[in-house]
Amino acid sequence: MEIEISKTLIEKINSHLEAAYPEEGAGFLLGKNNEVKEILTLSNAREDEARHNRFLITEQDYFKAELKADELNLNIIGVFHSHPDCPNVPSEFDREWAQPNFSYVITRVDKGKSVDHRSWRLVEDRTKYEEEEILIS
Repeated sequence: MEIEISKTLIEKINSHLEAAYPEEGAGFLLGKNNEVKEILTLSNAREDEARHNRFLITEQDYFKAELKADELNLNIIGVFHSHPDCPNVPSEFDREWAQPNFSYVITRVDKGKSVDHRSWRLVEDRTKYEEEEILIS
């Protein structure tokens, strides 16, 4: 599997996640057929003391993303979030909250600067992730 994201959208993701640093930042990936066409940035709804290594997407966030996707004739195809100053591999917490068929782009942000993007998909039985290639167009 692979996911395609434009350089412009990667720059928007970087900007949002760098602004959220040292907390985790997050947002939705909107698109069609594994091609991201738009992003929707989110505020981290997690309690203050947990924001450095956790993010929370609320029901209202999902609803807002569904409305935006419908407005643009797109689908929610994934989520992006940051791992401040630590590897951009999914945590057990990430796996517990993830959905199969979504792409999960995790960006490592070191000292306030985005340094690496990796994308993951949860397998159908929810036991593990498989890494997918990111194509930057």
